[in-house]
Amino acid sequence: MPRLRTPGRPHGRHLIGRTLLAATLLTGAAAVPAAAVVPPTAGTARGGLAAPAHQQLAHFYGAYIDAVAAEGGGGLAASLREFYLTPRLRAELGDWEAANHADGVLHAQNTPAGFRVTEGDSGAGHTWSTVRLTWGPADGPTYTYLKVRSDLATGKISGIRE
Repeated sequence: MPRLRTPGRPHGRHLIGRTLLAATLLTGAAAVPAAAVVPPTAGTARGGLAAPAHQQLAHFYGAYIDAVAAEGGGGLAASLREFYLTPRLRAELGDWEAANHADGVLHAQNTPAGFRVTEGDSGAGHTWSTVRLTWGPADGPTYTYLKVRSDLATGKISGIRE
């Protein structure tokens, strides 16, 4: 499986560029009229999504980690949650965060140095992917793993568990 992100933390222009790209995509998605949406074709991914669920998940985690790590990125992180997570999951994460005093998307108090998403099993309209979060220096990293459920029809993230 190809690595979707290097374990190093993005720096300078790269971090700013990714954050601006995520903000632009979120703003642009809201501005596109319904008539401009291209109907799904046989060539599109499952459920008519532009990319497989695990790739959408990688896009989310990349942008979310960058937003959380950036000074003043809290608003972008909240917007990313609003766009990518189901309302039910956002409510569940709020309860989890209150009980654990940590970020529910990352299941941690700190920001990881990197991540990797591995495609998982699908069934009943959902797919489970594994997100490996990388912590610590490149010469001695540690890892934590999350199982993340995505709805195939909507592409929304609907579950996160350890």
